[in-house]
Amino acid sequence: MIGSWVDRKPLLLVAASVALSLGSTTVPRVRDQNPEVKERLAEVKAALAKNRQQLADYTWVEQDILSVKGEERKEELFQVRLGPDGKPQKTNLDPDAMSDDERHRHGLRGRIVAKKKEEYKEYADAMKNLMQQYVPPQQDLLEQAYQQGNLMIGPAGVPNEMRIVLSNYVKQQDSMTIVYDRQQKKLLSITVASYLDDPKNAVNLNVQFNSLPDGTNHVATLVAEGVEKKLSVALTNANYQKL
Repeated sequence: MIGSWVDRKPLLLVAASVALSLGSTTVPRVRDQNPEVKERLAEVKAALAKNRQQLADYTWVEQDILSVKGEERKEELFQVRLGPDGKPQKTNLDPDAMSDDERHRHGLRGRIVAKKKEEYKEYADAMKNLMQQYVPPQQDLLEQAYQQGNLMIGPAGVPNEMRIVLSNYVKQQDSMTIVYDRQQKKLLSITVASYLDDPKNAVNLNVQFNSLPDGTNHVATLVAEGVEKKLSVALTNANYQKL
């Protein structure tokens, strides 16, 4: 049953020496080859592959707002679609060139005056590159985490929802938690604790997903926080249109 941690024996042996739980700040590392874990992981990977195909039929508008110490410094708008490799291809939209009607139609605020500071831009760009390594989750990295014993699956506390906890997913000492709706076959949220060039240069990601009328799952909001410089990038996706 997925209502309790799968493969109880290995977990009980671990728990006998170290107190571990999904609610703890330490991500469990369990070399678990339980067939049920493999089955659940295959279920998620299949849903991710199908959803990527569906999302490739859409284009949408992405709004990025960069803030430093809570003060909004810059807004960028992009027209986005997935490329043949499944990665987003972005076309920059200059809000100054948009009419009030266009801004209203996109549901976006007017352009925030940018205080151009190259150091912040460079830091923000590095954070954006980091985001793309975690969102959406990559099937090969999920499989790698499973094979290396860095993946744990259990209940999320809500019927039909499960939680996938990973460690060392992209970088050593990082962690990622995925909440997945088994009934709707879609991602609900992702939280990540990672870093840029050094573990001391921490970056935290919080991602919320939503669904289009045809069931296509997509990132609704993503907030990345760079701890060292107190810089955050808030991303919002909207205005999905069929190609």
